[in-house]
Amino acid sequence: MNGPSTHDASIAGTSMPGAPPLVVQGIGKRFGNVVALDDVSFDVARAELFGLVGPDGGGKTTLFRILTTLLLPDSGSAEVLGLDVVRDLWAIRARVGYMPGRFSLYPDLSVEENLRFFASVFGTSLEEGYDLIAPVYGQIEPFRDRRAGALSGGMKQKLALSCALVHRPDILLLDEPTTGVDAVSRREFWDLLDSLRESGLPILVSTPYMDEASRCNRVALMQQGRILAIDAPDAIGARFPDRLFSVRGRDRYGMLQALRGHPRSVSAFPFGDELHYGDSRTDADPDAIASELRSFLRSKGFTDAAVKPIDPGIEDTFMALMGAPEPSAA
Repeated sequence: MNGPSTHDASIAGTSMPGAPPLVVQGIGKRFGNVVALDDVSFDVARAELFGLVGPDGGGKTTLFRILTTLLLPDSGSAEVLGLDVVRDLWAIRARVGYMPGRFSLYPDLSVEENLRFFASVFGTSLEEGYDLIAPVYGQIEPFRDRRAGALSGGMKQKLALSCALVHRPDILLLDEPTTGVDAVSRREFWDLLDSLRESGLPILVSTPYMDEASRCNRVALMQQGRILAIDAPDAIGARFPDRLFSVRGRDRYGMLQALRGHPRSVSAFPFGDELHYGDSRTDADPDAIASELRSFLRSKGFTDAAVKPIDPGIEDTFMALMGAPEPSAA
């Protein structure tokens, strides 16, 4: 029985040696007057966990449907394992593991019945695929006789991932797999993805959660059908163009309005229980700016204001890029 190490060999049998398992070039898609995807390009390397990050309506699900041959692009091209998504749809479907955003298994079948059904669709069996899915399936196997519809959210996601893996796919496509799942189950699910990536399996996953994005090798920030940036998570954060500060105090709304009126303000947004403030003085000492901001806020009546410089993260850069003007046409 072959183990996870067969991923590289099977990919190489179709793709050019050294070619990425997934290549997207200039993909565009419209629904009437709505632009769902606008000149989207990226690639996913072997053994890479690549994240598509963005809000609902950003085009992520439309892209997944194109890559899984469920939808035709209007322009551009995409290759999965060296196969064209338009010409080679049947070959692609046999070799891709796909987990859509909505739970799409059969709720009246048991856990084991769902797995056996999906294995049979791909001409294999649960026994043949067991060693690959064991790290995932092993966590829900004690409930193999339970109806899928009666599982918790986290257990449903693990069953869906097992069904996507049971036929030993050469690439895994996951569309917001942890939406609506509790924090512990989300973390366990991403631990499983790390293990699969380490086995050599390339993974494309979409998520609206920035903490999940930080676990990817690379991420693409998507907004309104466009890719705003592609890079490693730490490098995305480093693209933030201004000085960034954390601001805390009792009257967050009042401080937010005051900071937005500061003459050197570039951005000011709520982030959890604090505010993130962007300042245009990129060449000035950050501690000196923090001291000036404290004085500014206290002069406005916010006597408990606490300000300190911080390193920007993915979400800070995303917010900055969303507010940036679109590049003009050449």
